[in-house]
Amino acid sequence: MSANGQAVRPRRILTVCKGGHCRAPFAAAVLAHRGGGAVETRAAAVERWHVGEGAHPNMIEIADRLGYDLTGHRGVQVGPDLLEWADVVLAMDTTVLESLRRLADTRNLQKLRLYLDGRDVPDPWKQAVAAFTACVATIESGAQAHLPTGQHHRSRSTSGS
Repeated sequence: MSANGQAVRPRRILTVCKGGHCRAPFAAAVLAHRGGGAVETRAAAVERWHVGEGAHPNMIEIADRLGYDLTGHRGVQVGPDLLEWADVVLAMDTTVLESLRRLADTRNLQKLRLYLDGRDVPDPWKQAVAAFTACVATIESGAQAHLPTGQHHRSRSTSGS
């Protein structure tokens, strides 16, 4: 509730990666968990490669070990409707950010930013499980910066995974 007693709409966060199969679904799950009722998240891709598919099996397994559930994820391609829905759009890397800038209209350009300020979240696609584990740690470490002030849910650690 706001100070005047009205319900406050959750902050809408859209996470976007190239294929919507690894980084974006995991980032959306982390932000949703840590943000509680203060955020609503969705994940999408700039490419159509995994539309309708679930998250990558390695990402599902690692997420499960950390208490996040990616089993319900189904890939979607970002479009104007998702950009309009979001309050903030978080690109996992600079290539994705550039694709989003080409797609966005002037109203939505100010919503676009990198998930990590000034650097990319490395893409684990077609790499060993260790790359997925490192990606997960990077995403978790950057999550707090995108949550509304006062959201201090317990961080999870990839230690021992």
